[in-house]
Amino acid sequence: MSEEILNKIIPEELAGLRLDQALARMFPEYSRSRLKEWLLAGSISVNGGSRRPRDAVAGGESVRLRPQAEVAVRAEPEPISLHVVYEDDDLLVVNKPAGLVVHPGAGNPAGTLMNGLLHHAPSLEAVPRAGIVHRLDKDTSGLLLIAKTLQAHTALVRQLAEREISRKYLAVCNGVLTGGGTIDEPIARHPVDRKRMSIQRDGKPAVTHYTVIERFRAFTYVDVRLETGRTHQIRVHFAHRRHALVGDPVYGGRLALPSGASEDLVQILRRFKRQALHATRLAFEHPSSGEAAEFEAAAPADFEELIRVMREDADLER
Repeated sequence: MSEEILNKIIPEELAGLRLDQALARMFPEYSRSRLKEWLLAGSISVNGGSRRPRDAVAGGESVRLRPQAEVAVRAEPEPISLHVVYEDDDLLVVNKPAGLVVHPGAGNPAGTLMNGLLHHAPSLEAVPRAGIVHRLDKDTSGLLLIAKTLQAHTALVRQLAEREISRKYLAVCNGVLTGGGTIDEPIARHPVDRKRMSIQRDGKPAVTHYTVIERFRAFTYVDVRLETGRTHQIRVHFAHRRHALVGDPVYGGRLALPSGASEDLVQILRRFKRQALHATRLAFEHPSSGEAAEFEAAAPADFEELIRVMREDADLER
């Protein structure tokens, strides 16, 4: 992070606000919580002295801010191959393969996307979560957005919270859907199995929109758009509708082979051991230029093979 010292005068129109609120208006490139931390740590002075976050401002005070680099992650850099779709000074867009864990955790202390990112761009050590703005499950493939600076991270996380980042997925679910629709069901941690999520009345709001791309013998190829981004959201929502994603090891239940399925379809269903889900498109506002940014990634080979075999089996049925 730059060692630049920022000096600003609190505008008169902010008079009466709490100091942390005024700072958030004056320095929108940083989150209010981070500014509050810096204020408490003495990295922000007002008229040359210290103030409390709750102190009211009168307007006209001189603010001196020294942004502080933070060692925000606890992961070792590793030379992991990354498929970088786009990169500039502010951000990275990566096409994550299925099987790659995003963050280190219990059972996965190394070999994660985060380890690879820290090797690719060591400066990410000073950005929360090594700049990773949103997550994908281990066995979900597709596009991930990474911020390379604290300012870009703040801006992109804000866009995500305000539902201004568009995320489109491709998925294959069990059963034949008659048409598209919206699933609006709150999601929370499962009350018994803490590794799973479930529909809970007191959960966080979760909204998933979907349209049908193609129908097969006993499956449907769908285009999915997230309005919110809860853990396992698409997987939980489709399972709740009794249309769990093909191959989902957590929410899919036992493999059910459709009557009359071709041998090729039987074989691919038996060896497809991950949820059939791919993050195919990301669209957002670039945090520096303000211009619209959009990226797409085709589905990986295993997903395309699944679609091909299902399509051939459907042709046999006709």
